[in-house]
Amino acid sequence: MSGQRFEAVVPLADLPAGRMKSCVLEGREIVICHTPHGLFAVDNVCTHAYARLSEGRLRGTRVICPLHGASFDVRDGRVLGAPAERALAVHAVRLVGGVIEVAIEP
Repeated sequence: MSGQRFEAVVPLADLPAGRMKSCVLEGREIVICHTPHGLFAVDNVCTHAYARLSEGRLRGTRVICPLHGASFDVRDGRVLGAPAERALAVHAVRLVGGVIEVAIEP
């Protein structure tokens, strides 16, 4: 998408594979996930009961909500497990000079 404005978030060295890092960008809570399939960023708030996903678990490309166990695919935000029914917003991620950058989608 043209016109995306990326913001530096965290050095890749500070986010080991299999881990997540939460941050706030443009007033939105985001979680960056370092999976075996790459880096992904999604909204940090579960669409079911508004818990912070960064307090849950990351299993491969699946993030699991700590409150009721809803799960989502961090690659595209789709729901993988109930009780959530609505997908997460996903955000563009890139790596520049060893630093993870994220662009917030509207």
